[in-house]
Amino acid sequence: VGVNVPLAYAVSLGLFLSAIAAFILIRTSGKPARIENPLSPLDSVKEGLAYVWQTKIVLGAISLDLVVVLLAGVALLTPIFARDILHVGPQGFGLLRASFGVGAMLVAIYLSRFPIVRNGGRWMFSAVAVFGVCTLTFGLSKVVWLSGLALFIGGAADMISVNVRQTLIQLATPDHMRGRVSSVSMLFIGASNELGEAYSGVMVRLLGAVGAAVFGGVGALAATGGWAAMFPSLRKADKLD
Repeated sequence: VGVNVPLAYAVSLGLFLSAIAAFILIRTSGKPARIENPLSPLDSVKEGLAYVWQTKIVLGAISLDLVVVLLAGVALLTPIFARDILHVGPQGFGLLRASFGVGAMLVAIYLSRFPIVRNGGRWMFSAVAVFGVCTLTFGLSKVVWLSGLALFIGGAADMISVNVRQTLIQLATPDHMRGRVSSVSMLFIGASNELGEAYSGVMVRLLGAVGAAVFGGVGALAATGGWAAMFPSLRKADKLD
């Protein structure tokens, strides 16, 4: 299979431009409400953090994502697995890296047409558990097709979790707090991704690539059970419409 690097970057650029165009085409239905006494940026962040801390559904949803991504993010490990364990070249590595995104994209398309509307908490915890199992499977796999399948299903499960989590957070937050809470959520998402890569590097140093992935998968499953016990209101969350 031939590799056309300029074409790959051109496609990526085209997709980014399409996303920007889609945002530009969004039209609002009215003007936002005027705030009489606007808070300073720092006070807004403090208020958002306070609301997240006091609202168990929001706190549980955000913190579960933080812990699971920190423990079970295997994206940084795929080059090691591709070269040293699965023994595939650049094309095989590319397929492994794409598998997670393809699974997530297909589920996102499906959910845009058939959204989850009931049993939100159960869906989210189940998806996180599946993500943990997929991470564990990826760590133990010695064959390319199983590793790719684990990443594909893991991406699909992650998208379900993201979809339900963000919906629950929005529904549990009053209108005047949504911007601040969304900012806190995005802050934690960004932090978990960056810290997760640093954590993966440390764990590979300590346990090796396989050990790091297996430990992450087991940790994600343990976190799922722990959060389900600590945040019963999140586990029992139902309607998403």
